[in-house]
Amino acid sequence: MTRTTVTRRSAITTIGLVGLALPGVLGCGSSQTPTPEQPHMQAALDSLRNAKRHLEMAEVDKGGHRVKALEHVDAAITETEAGIAFAAGR
Repeated sequence: MTRTTVTRRSAITTIGLVGLALPGVLGCGSSQTPTPEQPHMQAALDSLRNAKRHLEMAEVDKGGHRVKALEHVDAAITETEAGIAFAAGR
């Protein structure tokens, strides 16, 4: 692994970690604490958001598969949020 690759990966990791911390620090974004009535749905939502961040940081398009995976993850996030809202009566 070259020094450039190591530096680039370190920068990406740092950016990713800052992105994970900022919503909590700024008081915005979704709560990472599972809702008592929906702990499994909240855990799934958190995992989907984490998967999305990793897909966004992935290099190269992989023949369109990375973009397609992002579309599916976005749809899954939307459906999971809708399920949580439905169960909460919103």
